[in-house]
Amino acid sequence: MQRKRIPERRARPAPHPARGGATPAAPRPNRAPPPEIAARILLLRDDLLVLDKPAGLPVHRGPRGGASLEDWLEPLRLGKRHLPQPAHRLDTDTAGCLVLGRTKPALAALGAIFAGGRAEKTYWAVVRGGPAAERGRIDAPLRKVSSAARGWRMEAHPEGQRAVTHWRVLGRGEGLTWLELRPDTGRTHQLRVHCAGSGWPILGDALYGGGEAGGLHLLARAIGLPMEPPVAAEAPPPAHMRGALAACGWRGVTARADRGGVAPSSSTTRGRRPPGPAGT
Repeated sequence: MQRKRIPERRARPAPHPARGGATPAAPRPNRAPPPEIAARILLLRDDLLVLDKPAGLPVHRGPRGGASLEDWLEPLRLGKRHLPQPAHRLDTDTAGCLVLGRTKPALAALGAIFAGGRAEKTYWAVVRGGPAAERGRIDAPLRKVSSAARGWRMEAHPEGQRAVTHWRVLGRGEGLTWLELRPDTGRTHQLRVHCAGSGWPILGDALYGGGEAGGLHLLARAIGLPMEPPVAAEAPPPAHMRGALAACGWRGVTARADRGGVAPSSSTTRGRRPPGPAGT
């Protein structure tokens, strides 16, 4: 007598969370970052944060390794499922405002804002010498060049990409000028090349200037983004710039400047206050 084969019953796949099945994993604990990183958070919202990047710290790790902003991303997760990611570039030697997206939709929105030239970026620089006028505009296309002897650099050239910078004098000292720079475009090394090409290189610029010791005197001072609600943040001058700025008439230090942040104001409190060490 022939026996009937009874088909095996296969286990059903686990229900998908998006279809009303299993509960997704709980978000990571919202642990405060180390004090030296927490002190550099200028603005914290659910969708983004603005960081006061220190001069000398590359945003991305190079082929030779070494310290970079990537080492800070895990401490800056602050309970989110994904690590925050930079939404734009900032040169290694430039200090100041760097925007990081904390969610995928925010990163997409930020990418569109920066790509569309709708971010309001304000820089401070101290230059050797200085312009005779009080304000002006530099329109000089830039292109990348390289050689075995000097490596790569940017240069002004008619065949380069469009690059426009607006500048305004904020103060003057002996042989120095304190400038506000507002780029319309975001080309690599744009401000450094435009200042040097105008005859007043940025102090401490080893690549395009005289290479004085003490670091590049260039600060991403403020950032404004047309989001809902609008984003506005401001970074204090780093320690290595304060002497030259003071020589040009700068007198201000915000309440948290020595810790690398800024005191909360109407322009920087649209998000949550940055987390601090326990007990603060």
